[in-house]
Amino acid sequence: MAVNQTIEVYIDKLVLHGFAPHQRQDIAAAVEAELTRLLTERGIPNTLQSGGNIPVMNAANFSVNKNFKGKTIGSKIANSVYKSFRK
Repeated sequence: MAVNQTIEVYIDKLVLHGFAPHQRQDIAAAVEAELTRLLTERGIPNTLQSGGNIPVMNAANFSVNKNFKGKTIGSKIANSVYKSFRK
């Protein structure tokens, strides 16, 4: 029997350096979409199973090309955050 789980992830502040201000909205939307996809398809990591608050998270480093679009950057950020949840 499948169990439906619902979680709410609230990111108060996402600090990024070196990106153009006009990319903000595209990056944020892509982070949300990709993180939702990862949590849905790969499951909720044990660190989030019992709820709680993670006051600060330093996600893993990742590389981007200066020509990447906001959607690609946001996807890389979400993957980095998801990997950090699994630690």
